[in-house]
Amino acid sequence: MMNCRWRIGYGEDIHALKAGRALILGGVKIAYPCGLDAHSDGDVVYHALADALLGSVAAGDIGKWFPPSDQSITGIDSSKIVSFAFEKVQEKGYQIGNVDIAIACEKPHLASYLPLMQQNIASLLHIEPEAISLKAMTNEGFDAVGQGKAIRAVALVLVCPQEENEK
Repeated sequence: MMNCRWRIGYGEDIHALKAGRALILGGVKIAYPCGLDAHSDGDVVYHALADALLGSVAAGDIGKWFPPSDQSITGIDSSKIVSFAFEKVQEKGYQIGNVDIAIACEKPHLASYLPLMQQNIASLLHIEPEAISLKAMTNEGFDAVGQGKAIRAVALVLVCPQEENEK
């Protein structure tokens, strides 16, 4: 059996919107009257990214490493979760090839925030911003996302062995 050295990770997260919480997506605080209801800061972009990173090297998911039952991490900054997941990728001998993330919400409109999110992700993963694709979309009125009750993010990550880029 041939062992493929390049690997793909997939991550997805969704949280309900809740009044009185800060809305943070991709590490960017967004002016909006509601934030995401979660054990952490609720950043679905970072959560989906962390799950994709962990999945790419078969290291479980964020629920394994950051369970909601752990009160010591209540309100944790999700950039710490991404940094942890990235360390797992590096420990397994891999580096990031590229990242593709889609964010679904009816409101707020996110287009103006995407460049800053891209910079934040690039900084966390030590890659060029051009290796990161971010898309914002609506759910056309369908389900909780489409009704403006939740925000969802989906992330794909391609990783390759560290030595391949060193050649």
